[in-house]
Amino acid sequence: MSGAGPPVVRAGGVLPVRVRKGGLQVALVHRPRYDDWSWPKGKLERGEDYPVAAVRETWEETGLRVRLGAPLPVSRYRLSGGSDKLVHYWVGEVVGGKGALEHEVDEVRWLSPALAGRRLSYDRDREQLAAVVDLHESQRLPTWTFLVVRHAMAVARGDWSGPDPLRPLTGPGRRRSAHRLADLLTAYGPERLLSSPSVRCTDTLAPFARSAGLGVTTRKGLSEEGFESDPRKLGKHLGRVFEGGVSTALCTHGPLLPDLVRALLERTAAGMERSGVRALRRLTEVTMDKGEVLACTMTGSGTAAQVLAATRYRPR
Repeated sequence: MSGAGPPVVRAGGVLPVRVRKGGLQVALVHRPRYDDWSWPKGKLERGEDYPVAAVRETWEETGLRVRLGAPLPVSRYRLSGGSDKLVHYWVGEVVGGKGALEHEVDEVRWLSPALAGRRLSYDRDREQLAAVVDLHESQRLPTWTFLVVRHAMAVARGDWSGPDPLRPLTGPGRRRSAHRLADLLTAYGPERLLSSPSVRCTDTLAPFARSAGLGVTTRKGLSEEGFESDPRKLGKHLGRVFEGGVSTALCTHGPLLPDLVRALLERTAAGMERSGVRALRRLTEVTMDKGEVLACTMTGSGTAAQVLAATRYRPR
């Protein structure tokens, strides 16, 4: 019986994009060690999620702060040592940074897609470029993200004698909120935070809110009690999120999630990947884990708001 194969090297990467005088440009990096041109990318650190690694590595290699947009085709290829490398890519909107370079990269160059395609050193990198061009030509490159967050682990109902809305997070719940969940939200850069007024929800968003300098808006219709009293209010709050068309994180409870996800399913875009549709359908039957995030890449606003992609990030 043969043993297990070599471990897979997991990495995250970004295609930084911008539009100049109506023309699309993408940023490539040159690594003098390999004398190659490719996309900013790098290996996941211990316990890190793909989106977090993608944003961190882009910052470290290019000095550019990016906010993740649409996911791009995943790349898997064999390394010289025999291991496979698995890279998850996203479109990256530049939101800051001065472009200071690290020692692994000696040049960052913004090029048109045609010039970038000729400059790239590896054929495998052209699949992500083609996807970006397709998004641009179909006017779906500008996106916003709707992040649905189920509150982190809270003290069990049976162990809490006070009013349920005041039930706090456990120690592990607080740690997840302060670290992995806050880092994940940072990668997507929501500009608006909505929450149930229950302490376990507001405290789940609080670490990211503090680091981002954002306030948390609470709505009773996003609480368990409010939803039980009038389920229609959830639809009204979602309608305002879609109308705004800006990246938003919403933290709520398990009982509300099937109705919320069904509302997203009604807005799936034509051609959306089957994996994303399956993930949404699954969540109408089995609710999200505590501390889980559902990241939906959105295009348009109001009645035209559509889901282009959906990815689940479960707590580990």
